[in-house]
Amino acid sequence: MALQRLDNRAARRLFLDRHALAEQPTGPAKGEDLLALIKRLGFVQVDSVNTVERAHHMILWARRQSYRPKNLKPLLERDRVLFEHWTHDASVIPTDFLRYWHHRFSHNHATIPERWKDWQGTAFREKVDVLLAQIRERGAVSTSDVGEDEARASGGWWDWNPTKAALEYLWHSGRLAVCHRDGFTKHYDLAERVYPACDAPSREETVDWACREALLRLGFGTSGEIAAFWAKVTPEEAKAWCASALKRGEIEEVLIDGADSAARRSFAFPGLAESAATAPVPPDRLRVLSPFDPALRDRKRAVRLFGFDYRIEIFVPAAKRRYGYYVFPLLEGDRLVGRIDMKCARAEESLVISALWPEKGFRFGKGRIARLEAELERLGRFTGCPTLRFQEGWLRDEKVL
Repeated sequence: MALQRLDNRAARRLFLDRHALAEQPTGPAKGEDLLALIKRLGFVQVDSVNTVERAHHMILWARRQSYRPKNLKPLLERDRVLFEHWTHDASVIPTDFLRYWHHRFSHNHATIPERWKDWQGTAFREKVDVLLAQIRERGAVSTSDVGEDEARASGGWWDWNPTKAALEYLWHSGRLAVCHRDGFTKHYDLAERVYPACDAPSREETVDWACREALLRLGFGTSGEIAAFWAKVTPEEAKAWCASALKRGEIEEVLIDGADSAARRSFAFPGLAESAATAPVPPDRLRVLSPFDPALRDRKRAVRLFGFDYRIEIFVPAAKRRYGYYVFPLLEGDRLVGRIDMKCARAEESLVISALWPEKGFRFGKGRIARLEAELERLGRFTGCPTLRFQEGWLRDEKVL
């Protein structure tokens, strides 16, 4: 029997709907409403780069423009309905999902000492018990509170002193938790004083939860994409789960048309065509997305679905960058139409736009530029930089390639 096939446009719209980008970015964005949005996404990546605004705030603002950074803190630090830990990277995660992180904690506890041996050395292991005793007696500590009299291995950014490495090890293994932040500085306390108590499910339950919840948020995906969503199960575990769920009739194989590539076999829950048909048509307004937006986290998937090839160039030497240090994707409707290089000049309360590159096939004429300016004005108000300043030559190649 022929596999059900989803054309590329329907696939894009369904995927954007699952990522809360197919509706107007309006509505409340604090308390229970903000928590519900984060649960819908699954997690929100945390990142320190602040050229315009930090990634987690940009991700939430792109979906609810009433959101303000102060809205997140109570959920993390007062209500404890969110916690900070690792998915594919450091993220804010609903505390309802915490129990499924216990296997990661156990795995990290057992494997990090060996995995970090060449990177951080072995001295940090001798600091673990001392650090735990200090926190138990004196309370939470920040990264700047510990080991200042110890030398780093080589002085590099990621070469921590032994006590700092011990602190990170204890967080990765679940014995410490981030209890609050001061600015962007993390403070850690004993996990039992931060996290609610919860039982650890079996590995089988964890794999089943991770695969189901990933596929729900992806809409459709290969076993590799399912495994990568939370980065909690191995590709082999996801492949085995897909085979078992397929045999039980809980999922089905489908074909998903790519933007510029052949259809790809994927898995989906039954009723994919109906879900795609009822997904809303994304509004044609322009939105600025974070480079770490969950809809773009899987760069290969972004290429297949949208024909959008994105690379972070922070660590690329300036002379070798194709675009810029930290360039923001632009979403219009269900297409990614360009990327923009900009930053906040906070002293003068200006949002400085240095360059915009249209994607292949998209022109920035008067109408699209007007929509862009409207979105940048909203972004400027959000960041406290309401004045727009376009540098000379900011609009780059407008040719339809």
